[in-house]
Amino acid sequence: MRRRPKAGTAGPDSTPDRGARLAAVTLLARRDYAAGELADRLRRDGYPDEAIAAVIADLAAGRILDDARFAAHYVAYHAQRGQGPRRIAADLGSRGVTQALIDAAVAAGPDWGALAREVRLRRFGLPLPESWPEKAKQGRFLQYRGFSSDHVRSALGPDFESEDQP
Repeated sequence: MRRRPKAGTAGPDSTPDRGARLAAVTLLARRDYAAGELADRLRRDGYPDEAIAAVIADLAAGRILDDARFAAHYVAYHAQRGQGPRRIAADLGSRGVTQALIDAAVAAGPDWGALAREVRLRRFGLPLPESWPEKAKQGRFLQYRGFSSDHVRSALGPDFESEDQP
């Protein structure tokens, strides 16, 4: 495996912008990045902020780097893995995606109530919970996965009366 040169090393006709662009394209060849996440990675590798800003702007203008596309793919992939909208939105926010793009990507995602029911079914089987402790256990699992209380209620079925009440 070939290692990329460290930032600031002099090579034939190398400039900070050229080195940062090469590093950015190398990273993007492996997987998709959000602009903020890519900038943080380049900053960590020691590239100057001016070079990073120029490279990010150039890649975004060429549609090589697109936060809306990244967010849409991220939502689709993580929803397929059984994660809910709250967890996905938090992860996207930590990767530097703007709130407007997060909201649009989550809104364009799958039917979250149906996904919550499917995740509950895969984890706990067909029968709905028959006791409050079991219902609470399943609800906590779905909340951990990132589903809202409305999605959890739709996945767990209608409320039932306690056996203790007359």
